[in-house]
Amino acid sequence: MPTRPRDRSKLLVLERQTGETAHYHFFDLPDLLSSGDLLVINNTEVIPARLFGKKETGGKAEVLILDYPEAGDGIDGGEAMVCRCLVKSAKRPRPGMSIEFDGPLIGEVIEGKDGIYSIGFAFEGEFMDVLGRLGRIPLPPYIRRESGILSPEDARDYQTVYARQKGAIAAPTAGLHFTPTLLERLKKRGILITEITLHVGYGTFLPVRCVDIREHRMHAEGYTVSDETAAMVNSARSKGSRIVAVGTTCVRTLEFISDEKGRVTSGIGRCDLFIYPGYPFKIVDAMITNFHLPQSTLLMLVSAFAGRKRILDAYQEAIRLGYRFYSFGDAMLIL
Repeated sequence: MPTRPRDRSKLLVLERQTGETAHYHFFDLPDLLSSGDLLVINNTEVIPARLFGKKETGGKAEVLILDYPEAGDGIDGGEAMVCRCLVKSAKRPRPGMSIEFDGPLIGEVIEGKDGIYSIGFAFEGEFMDVLGRLGRIPLPPYIRRESGILSPEDARDYQTVYARQKGAIAAPTAGLHFTPTLLERLKKRGILITEITLHVGYGTFLPVRCVDIREHRMHAEGYTVSDETAAMVNSARSKGSRIVAVGTTCVRTLEFISDEKGRVTSGIGRCDLFIYPGYPFKIVDAMITNFHLPQSTLLMLVSAFAGRKRILDAYQEAIRLGYRFYSFGDAMLIL
């Protein structure tokens, strides 16, 4: 279960130059930042991308939509959209297989590669409206309930309070600790806040299985950075103010859109930046993050930022002091 209120979660503060640690609660954040700091948050919203249906043979099929590009040619004359998906069923999906969902939604498997399938969805109306009626928020598999049933409250808990741009299949979990009250307190302390959008995808959480981590390839995720946000970041940099990224998604986006001189450019695109130890950070001065799984690209990113040994030592201290890990866990502020 998440902490209630959200900002009552524990907050471990790590000084990356010295390795020193201190312990607070997340609601102490305004006292740990300085007036003029620029806090960058990710306003992506998790979509109900998990669908349950039946194959034409009658067997059950579970589909997780990984992305949804432009609407395309219809299936059987109806409006359609082709999406990359994961499919769970008793037998391997085959091209041409049809999956029926409750309501006006039918999927047809077009092709599959490396366990990811292209499915054409035929539907009536707006695709996001259909998903809103039929889909479920894809909570991480380690979030379980004794009843086996996830509640609407679970789905609300798995959105940040500032989520407003639909498109993610997983939450930017470092942002789950914020409350409207805490955001107002930060503003009153003179801490600036700006938003980017990075739609968190399935690839962010894939473990690194390569012996040489440089061979790992990140899945590209869609991002949007406004002119206003780019101007605020560049202004803060020119004034010597700190850029504080909320979560690894903001870190990757800001570093991806920066040039060698440390200036960012607004735009819409796809980010596939893999940050691991040895990466030269150009934009981010501090970051807020949760505690991550071993062998994950997320753990490698924070290790690149603060040093692998300091991160692992901080993790051991967090375990000893009863910090909670993963999506509904506690947080770390790396300064």
